[in-house]
Amino acid sequence: MQKKLFLFFLSLFFFNSAFAQLSKNQYIKLESALGETSFFNGHLTGFMLYDLDSQLVLYEKNSHQRFIPASTTKLFTLFSSLIVLNDSTQTLRYTADGKTIKIWGSGDPSWKYKELYQPDFQEFLAPFDQVIFSDANMMSPAFGYGWQWDDYYYNYSAERSSLPIFGNLVQVKKVGNAPRVFPPIFQESVYPTSRTIRELERDFHTNKFYYNPNNFRAREEFIPYIYSPELFVKLASDATGKQWIYQPDSLPTIHKEWRAAPLFPILKEMMLESDNFLAEQLMLMVSDRLFQRLDTERAIEFMLKTYLFDLPDSPQWVDGSGLSRHDLMTPRTMVALFEKIYRMMPDNELFELLPAGGKAGTLENSYKADQPYVFAKTGTMSNNHSLVGLIKGKSGRYYCFAFMNSNYPWKASEVRREMEKVMVMVRDMI
Repeated sequence: MQKKLFLFFLSLFFFNSAFAQLSKNQYIKLESALGETSFFNGHLTGFMLYDLDSQLVLYEKNSHQRFIPASTTKLFTLFSSLIVLNDSTQTLRYTADGKTIKIWGSGDPSWKYKELYQPDFQEFLAPFDQVIFSDANMMSPAFGYGWQWDDYYYNYSAERSSLPIFGNLVQVKKVGNAPRVFPPIFQESVYPTSRTIRELERDFHTNKFYYNPNNFRAREEFIPYIYSPELFVKLASDATGKQWIYQPDSLPTIHKEWRAAPLFPILKEMMLESDNFLAEQLMLMVSDRLFQRLDTERAIEFMLKTYLFDLPDSPQWVDGSGLSRHDLMTPRTMVALFEKIYRMMPDNELFELLPAGGKAGTLENSYKADQPYVFAKTGTMSNNHSLVGLIKGKSGRYYCFAFMNSNYPWKASEVRREMEKVMVMVRDMI
C-alpha cells in the first residue's frame, strides 16, 4: 500500500513538473515590470498568462478589469465566422423568373475588393437579362454603434452594406497635380478647392470630393464613398454589363442562396491586416446565415447567449471590427475566447491567421527576434492598445496571453516598446 502511494505521488510530481510554473523570483520580476514603479503604472494595464496544457493561470494583473479592446475585437468575429459560416461566404439570396433574377445581398465583401477570391458574377448572371436588387434585408446602419464621426473619410471606416462592390471605397491616384479616381463614375464629382488640404477629401454629406492642386499628395489611396442603393445599381450595372434595377422588396420565404467565395482568405486578410471592413461584413454574413437578415446586433446577441455564454466576464461587444469605444472586454475573457479558437482550429491554420512578430501582418515591425515568439492579434486606437494571442517560450511551448492597455497619454509606439520588454522577459521565463 505504501509503495502504491509513493508511486502515485511520484507520478503527480512528474505530471506537474511537465507544466511551466513561475518561480517566486520570476513572479516578483513580473510584478516589478508591471507594478507601481513601472511604466505601466501611469495608466490602466491588464495582463494574463495562461498555460494551455495545464489550463492554469501562471500570472495575472487586473485581468478582471474592462478595457477598450480595439481590433482585438476581431477575435470575436473570427470565432463567430468559424462557428456559423464554416468554409464559404454568404454572397446573396435570390429568386429567378425567366430572364429576370431578384437578389438580396448577404454581406459578402469580396466583389472587386483587394485581391480576394472573386465571386463569378458574370457566369452566375449569364442566363438573365435583368437584375432586380433589394436591400430590404439590411437592418444594421452603415456605421456601427459608437464609431467616431470624423473617421468618415478614412479607408478603415468604410460603410457597411448588403452587397458591397470595390469595398465601398474610391481609389485615388495622382496624375500631374490632380487626382484620378476609380470607379470612373466618381470623376465628375471631383473639384479643386483653395482650402489648405493635402489629400482628396470627401464632403461629409455627399459624394463630392475636393483637392488643392498646390498641395495634393495622394497618400490616402482609398476613400469611403456614401452608399446608396441607387448608386450601387449603377456600379453593378457597369461591372456586369447587365441592367440592375433597385426595388426594395422583402425576401420571400422560398428562395435560393449563393455561397460564392472561400471564407479562409477573408479571415486571413482581416486578421493579418486588421481590415475593419471585412470584419463588419463577416458579422453581417453571420447574421444572414442565422436569421436571413443582416443585423449585427442580433448576431452578437445570439453568439453571446449560445457559444460564448461561459466567458469569465460578460463582454460589452457592439461591432465586428472594434472601431467602437463601446466595446469593453477583460483580459481573462480574451484569453478564454482565444482558447476556444485554439481548441477548434488546426495549428497550421491558426498560425496562418495570426500576425507574427517581426514577420507578418500588423506585427511585422515589432517583437523582432531570430525566431518569432509572439503570434497575436493587435488592437490600437487613440489611448488604447492591446495584444492577444500566443507566446512561444524558451522551452519551445506555447502559452496564451492577453496584454491590454487603456487611458494612456503617450504614443502607441511607446506603449508597444515597453510591452515588448515585458514579453521578452516572459519568453525567457517559460
